[in-house]
Amino acid sequence: MKRPLPRHSRRHAALVMLLAAAAAAAAPADPRWPVLRPADGNAPLPGTGPLGLTGDVSRLLVETNDRFLDQRVAAVSAERAARWQQEAASGLDPAAAAAAHRARLRRRLGIGRDPQAASPEFEFHGAHKEGPLAAGPGVRVHAVRWPAFGDVHGDGLLIEPDGADGTPVADLVLLPDADQPPEDLAGLAAAAPAASAHALRLARAGCRVLVPGLVARTINAHKMTDREWLHRPAFELGRHLLGYEIQKAISGVDALLASQGASRRKVGIAGWGEGGLIALYAAALDERIGAALVSGYFGPREALWMEPAEHTVFGLLAEFGDAEIASLVAPRPLALESGCAPDFAFRPGPDGGIERLDRPAALNGKPGRFHRPSADAVAAETARLRRLVGDRGPIASCTSARPFGDAAVAALLEGLGAPRPAGGATSPDGAPAGPAVDPARIAANRAARVAEIERHNRAVLVDSAAEREAYFRDLKTGSLAEFRATIEPYRERFRTEVIGDFEVPLAPPNPRSRPFQAGPATLSYEVVLDVMPGTLAYGILTLPAGLDPARGPRRPVVVCQHGLEGTPRDVVGEAKHGAYAAFATRLAERGYVTFAPQNGYLGHDLFRLQQFKAQSIGRTLFSIIVAQHRQITDWLASLPFVDPDRIAFYGLSYGGKTAMRVPPLVGRYGLTICSGDFNEWVWKNAATDARSLRYSYASRQEYEIFEWDLGGTFNYAEMAALICPRPFMVERGHFDGVAPDEAVAAEFAKVRRLYQARLGIGDRCAIEWFAGPHAIHGVGTGEFLDRHLRPDAPLR
Repeated sequence: MKRPLPRHSRRHAALVMLLAAAAAAAAPADPRWPVLRPADGNAPLPGTGPLGLTGDVSRLLVETNDRFLDQRVAAVSAERAARWQQEAASGLDPAAAAAAHRARLRRRLGIGRDPQAASPEFEFHGAHKEGPLAAGPGVRVHAVRWPAFGDVHGDGLLIEPDGADGTPVADLVLLPDADQPPEDLAGLAAAAPAASAHALRLARAGCRVLVPGLVARTINAHKMTDREWLHRPAFELGRHLLGYEIQKAISGVDALLASQGASRRKVGIAGWGEGGLIALYAAALDERIGAALVSGYFGPREALWMEPAEHTVFGLLAEFGDAEIASLVAPRPLALESGCAPDFAFRPGPDGGIERLDRPAALNGKPGRFHRPSADAVAAETARLRRLVGDRGPIASCTSARPFGDAAVAALLEGLGAPRPAGGATSPDGAPAGPAVDPARIAANRAARVAEIERHNRAVLVDSAAEREAYFRDLKTGSLAEFRATIEPYRERFRTEVIGDFEVPLAPPNPRSRPFQAGPATLSYEVVLDVMPGTLAYGILTLPAGLDPARGPRRPVVVCQHGLEGTPRDVVGEAKHGAYAAFATRLAERGYVTFAPQNGYLGHDLFRLQQFKAQSIGRTLFSIIVAQHRQITDWLASLPFVDPDRIAFYGLSYGGKTAMRVPPLVGRYGLTICSGDFNEWVWKNAATDARSLRYSYASRQEYEIFEWDLGGTFNYAEMAALICPRPFMVERGHFDGVAPDEAVAAEFAKVRRLYQARLGIGDRCAIEWFAGPHAIHGVGTGEFLDRHLRPDAPLR
C-alpha cells in the first residue's frame, strides 16, 4: 500500500501540475496534428436527417454485420434444402445430378488440383519391412505407406485376417479421429483401452483393414493446432487439408483394390470424429466404395463457423449440408452413428461454446469446437437425408455411447457382404503379439505427416504464379479497348467467386448526420447510411472550410480508410494514431472533401469469426464492405458539392487491403492508393519456411486473413489489373514490416508492366518509396491526387 505524501509534498506536486498545464497551454500546437474541437450546434448536413444514435456507432456497425450474416446463413441453408428437394422431385436422372454435385464438391475441396498417384501400391516400411509388425491371434499387422498425390503419401497400419483360407471377405479403410494413432485401433498402444481396438474386431470378422493416420491436433510452436497450421496456406492456394486427407483415403482404396489379386471384393470405409468426416466425403466422392459408416460426425452444419478452422470449406453451405453430401453415397449402404462425437475444443468458451474475445488472445489459432449435435438435431438431419434419398439406398441410423458400436458395424458389414464379428464391440479377443509401441515412433509418424504436407504446400506456392498466369490467359492487352473488354469476365469472377456478392439490392440510403468537429480550415459530420437490410454504413465526412454544402462548388472526394481495429476518428486527427497523420483532415485542408468510413474489421474475435460465417456460404467480410462502399460512393456522388466523376480511395494497412479488393468492384472509385499493404500477397499468406515467417500471416493471430484460392487466381498484381486503367498508386515505407522491399518491388513491377509497357498509360501508375515505417507519408500521394483529380485531368 502506498503511503500518503506529506502536506508540503502535496502542495509542491499541485504546483508542478499547474505550471505544466500552463506551459502546455502557452506552447504552440504540434504542427503535425490539426487543431480540432467539437463542432458547434446539432444541425445535420443539408439534405440529411438528424442522427440520433448513441453509444459506439463503430461497434454497432460490426454487430449489425454479425446479425446480417446469421440471417444470410439461415436463408442460404433454407434455399439449398429447397433446391435439392426440387431436384429430387424433378425427375432428373439421379446419377447425372449426383455426378455434377460431386464435381463441384471436389473443386471446393481442391481435389484434382494436384496429380493423384496413378497406381498406388502398399510399401511395407519401418523396422518390419520383411515381416509383420505384430501377429495373432487371427491377424497380421503391417506398417505401410502408399503414394497419394504429388509427393505426399498416406501411412498407417494394414491388418490382415489370418484365418483358415486367408482370403478376406471384404476390404475396409478405417479412419480414426485426428488425435488417435492407428496403433490404438489395432490394439497395439498400451495406453489405449481394449474397446478401441476396432480394427482387430473387423479383421477377425474376415476384413482386411487399412487404418490411415491423420494429422493430429497437436498445439505447436505457432500457438495453433498442426491441422490449422497446414490448412491456412493450403486454403490460400486453393487446396484443403480435408481434401488432402480424403485423397489419402481414396488412394488407400486404390492400393487395396490393386492388391486384391484375383479375388475381387467390396471395399468399404468407416471413420470416427475427424475420420467420420473424411469417410463421409470420400464415400460421397468415390463410387467404388461399396458401403460406409460415419460415426460421431453427422448432423446439421449451419454452425460451421464455430468448428475448427480446417473444417471451413468456402461456399459449402450454399450447396451442401451433411444430408446433401450423404445423399451422394446412395444407392450404396450408409450407416450413421451418433451420440459419440469427440469432445475437442481449441480456445473453448463458456456453456460449451468457443472463446470470443474483444482483445488479443494468448493463442494464435481460430477458436473452434468439434460439433456435437443433439439427438434431435441428428434426427432432423437424418430425416432430411431420407427425404432426399427416398428408396434409392439403405440408411441405418444408430446411437452409441462409443464409436463403432455393434449395430453400426453390423450394418456396415451387411453392406459389404461380410459376417458380423463375434464377441461384440468390446471383445477384440486379445492384442496381437509384437514389440511394444514406442510413443516416440508415434510422434515421429505424426511429425512426418505434417512435414510432408508442409513441403507440398511450399511446392504449390512456388507453382502458383504459373497457375495465375494460366488463369489470365484470356486477358488481351493489344489495345486499351481490348483490355477493357477482356478484363470484365475476370472482374465478374472476382466478384462472385473470390469476394462473394450477397446479390441483395441496396436499400435507400436514408442519410442521417450530426456535426462532429471543426478546425481552422475544416468542418466534419458523422454520417450513417442504410445499406442492405439490417446493415449500415458509418463514417466521418470532412469539408473544407467555406464550402457551401447546399450549393458547392463541386469538389473531388478522397475516401480515407483506416486499418485493423481502427475507426474513422483515427484518420481525422487523433494523435495516438500517429501512423495515419490525420490524413483525412489534411486532405480536406488542401481543398478535398474527405470521407472516412468504418470498415467491419473491428472487435478481434467478433469480426474474425464473421469471416468464417461468410466463407461458409461463399462470401467474405468484403462482401459486406463492398456493398457499404457502393452505398457510400453513390450517396457522395449525389451531393451538390461533390464531383461524382472524381472520387478516390486511399487506405493504410487493412485499409490498403481494402484498396485492393473494393475499388475493383466499386466503379465510382476513379483512383486508388494502397498504402502500407501492397506486396506479394499470396506469399505473405502461404509461406511457412523459417525465413519467410518474419512476414507471413501463416503463424500469426490474424486467422481470418486467408482467402480461398488466391494462389490460383488473384495476387495483388492481378487485383490491380481489375483497377486498371484507372490511376493506381502504392505508398511504401522502406521500414514497413509488412514485407521486404524486394517482394513489394517485384509485385509492383507486374503492375507497372501492364500500365506502361502493355497499355501505354504509365502516367496513371506510380509508387512512392520513403524512408519510414508502416504509415501514411502523404507527399507523393498528394501529388498523385492533385495530378489526377484536378478538373482538367480526365480520369477515364
